[in-house]
Amino acid sequence: MLAMKSSTADFQLPPHNEPALKWLREAKDYESALALIAGGTALATGGMVHPLGWAAFALAYKPLIRLEKLARLEKLTTVLLDEFKSIGTQIFPVQKIEDKNPLDLFVRFPRRSHLFISIRSFGDREVVYNEAREILQIRKKNKRGLTTWKPCPLLELADYEKWLNKNRDLFAMSSREATKTPAAKVLVLWPPTKAAPNHNEHLYTEIEGMKILALRRKGTAFVIQEQKVTEFIRAWLNHYQ
Repeated sequence: MLAMKSSTADFQLPPHNEPALKWLREAKDYESALALIAGGTALATGGMVHPLGWAAFALAYKPLIRLEKLARLEKLTTVLLDEFKSIGTQIFPVQKIEDKNPLDLFVRFPRRSHLFISIRSFGDREVVYNEAREILQIRKKNKRGLTTWKPCPLLELADYEKWLNKNRDLFAMSSREATKTPAAKVLVLWPPTKAAPNHNEHLYTEIEGMKILALRRKGTAFVIQEQKVTEFIRAWLNHYQ
């Protein structure tokens, strides 16, 4: 993956903040153009050259979800930069994790905290946590049946945390920062997908007055709606002030 220079002359961080956002936008625009061509609405296919960051950011995802995923990443990265850049955040989109699904966003507040963020959507469906089996399930709107969510995003988030512990040098992180600073694993549900409203009360926690669904499997993962991401991060940072 291409990299941008850090403040240390001989070290390069993975793409983050504005350069990464620029490449996300280029990848999204390129995928949009490909979709138009595939749909027969473009007059010509010649002359299209993929942008610099396209392969790194677009090809990480399966073709059928690529454009929607890139659009969501662009939107959320923009929002988080607007909200938190002034306090030194570093936002790393699309981190490849061996043979697993990419980590959508790794958000770092150096020597203060970091967050692993997975963005998921199943259309107009509800997400249900089965406590007895410790799995997430999907329920279609106005349907009784449930299907198991595979691969389980709770286990994926746990894998991402393990990956960072082994690869902290990519981000110039000390062992102490990687393992001792507060870390949040966050599953972001993108509308119209939402969490079922009737989970047992003990599955919720409160952080700085914000009530959050907190599911404990290989650690704790917070399940929030897309529109609550900045509110959650503010509450998280205030909690560990």
